[in-house]
Amino acid sequence: MSHLKLACLVGAVVVLAGTPWLAASAQTQAPSPPSPSAPPSAARPDQAPTPHAAPPGATGKSATAPREANPLLRMAVFSSDGSKVGTVQSVSTGPDGSAKSIHIRTGGFLGFGARLVAIPEGRFTRNGNNIQLGMTADEVSKLPQVEEQS
Repeated sequence: MSHLKLACLVGAVVVLAGTPWLAASAQTQAPSPPSPSAPPSAARPDQAPTPHAAPPGATGKSATAPREANPLLRMAVFSSDGSKVGTVQSVSTGPDGSAKSIHIRTGGFLGFGARLVAIPEGRFTRNGNNIQLGMTADEVSKLPQVEEQS
C-alpha cells in the first residue's frame, strides 16, 4: 500500500473516531455567567421560565416541583490522609437547610463496583471546591453501603 493511501486511510479513521467526541463536547459546555450589570433577580434571555416552579410563598413540597441543586453535589471528596475517595452524589439536609450527611460514591474501577456510603455531619467540611473528611480512606472503605435515593 502506498504512503498516500495509508495516510488517507489513517486520516479517515481519525475523523470518524473524533466525530462523536466533538458532538459530546459541544453538548457539555457550561452556560455563560450572568453579566455583572444585571440585577440578580432578572432572568437571562437564554433561559426559559421553569414550567413547574412553585409560586412565591408556597409552602410544602410538591411532587412536580424541582428540587434545588445543593452546591455540594458532584464535589470531589478527600480523606484526612489526602487521597481522593469519591464524589458527592446526594446531600441529606435538615429542616434548617444544613447538611446532615452526604452520600458519596467511592471505590470501584471505571465506574464499576463503586459503593454509595453516607458520611455523617461533623465528619466532613467544605474546603473550597472540595470536601475534606475527618476520616482516612481505610475508614471510608469500611462504612456500610446505603441504598440510592431517587
